[in-house]
Amino acid sequence: MKSFALIDGNSFYCSCERVFAPKLRARPVIVLSNNDGCAVARTAEAKALGIGMGEPFFKIQDLCRDNDVAVFTSNYALYGDMSARLNTIYRQWAPEVEIYSIDESFLDVAHVRQRDRRTFGLDLRSTVQKWTGIPTCVGIAPTKTLAKFANHVAKKNSDLGGVCDLTDDAVRAEWLDRIEVSEVWGVGRASQTKLFELGIKTAGDLSRLDARQARNLLSVVGERTVLELRGISCMPLEDVPAQRKGCAVTRSFGTPVTDLAGMLEAVAAYATRAGEKLRRHGLEASHLAVFMHTSRFNERDPSHSAQTTVNLPEASADTLDLIRAAQRGVRKIFKDGYRYSKAGIIMDDLIPARSAPRPLFDARDREHSDRLMSALDAVNAKFGRGALVPAAAGIKKEWQAKFDRRSPRYTTRIDELPIVRTASYDQTAGR
Repeated sequence: MKSFALIDGNSFYCSCERVFAPKLRARPVIVLSNNDGCAVARTAEAKALGIGMGEPFFKIQDLCRDNDVAVFTSNYALYGDMSARLNTIYRQWAPEVEIYSIDESFLDVAHVRQRDRRTFGLDLRSTVQKWTGIPTCVGIAPTKTLAKFANHVAKKNSDLGGVCDLTDDAVRAEWLDRIEVSEVWGVGRASQTKLFELGIKTAGDLSRLDARQARNLLSVVGERTVLELRGISCMPLEDVPAQRKGCAVTRSFGTPVTDLAGMLEAVAAYATRAGEKLRRHGLEASHLAVFMHTSRFNERDPSHSAQTTVNLPEASADTLDLIRAAQRGVRKIFKDGYRYSKAGIIMDDLIPARSAPRPLFDARDREHSDRLMSALDAVNAKFGRGALVPAAAGIKKEWQAKFDRRSPRYTTRIDELPIVRTASYDQTAGR
């Protein structure tokens, strides 16, 4: 019989910050998006203060100061590395692991006897806490939808010890009837409205809906959800990530960009990052979209938003090709007289490099391009991202997002390693 576990890090970004700053454990903590825009992670203490997800920081700045809230800028290098460490542990406990997001993973636990699954979850949770310092919750069930649901139950009910096992039919039925249908994975606001009109208010109500009616009402996804809530597995683990179909690099500016030169430089930097992503996944782009806009929160200055799509002569992951295309787009839509707060590059319909179509008479020196990009990637892999970049991406980068509140990248930068001092060290140093 199939069985899945969903394990995720509690307030993951905030928990990563607390691992390296134990003094924060009893203090409210929030993590902000790039450029300190809005709250993207909050501890329970911060939530209790009324800080909502996505709340703009300028609206809660006084609240944070008055309540001694620790505020951090997103530190994705740290969070990504901690996520990799978690999944290394998971692979020691399960034969198959699907990384669902930076803080969530599905595990195949069919090899664990039914009566031992709760103990398995408790032991896994304890090991993760001990080895990484990250608190987690575990949901166990015969389908992925139910495992996700069980994880929600574990989070909201502290008496469960962070683990909820819904393998037993009777236990599962009881919890399904106690939780609102909005908490079911895949049920959005529009679907919830339709279900409420039919009197379907709990997850249990949805599990009893006729599957064909669910298909007519909510498409094949709704039918699959109903079956999964009944314990019929419709979604296998995806241990091999699906091929990417799109790639985006977007950033808010630390200082508004008002001149064409600054915008060309910023977008060239984004194209450089986009090229790195494409090559890492063995993909190429045949076109890209460039956009820019002013701040929607600034009512004093005139507003402007623009986007354009630029076709490449042929599919490519060469940073220089992407920069040329992106800068053509900038020159097409940039207008003087505006204070731009954000810009970015979006690429879709990506093609595997090995199967990308080539022109019959290819005048481009592809071998030279491949060697150059390989050398560029090798240097940056050895000395750190940004060690070697095209000159078009700029040097001073006055537009770059602010990282004033970012914690050190403790686990990935040797010059930012945490320093441990003992009492004897402090006494000696103080003499």
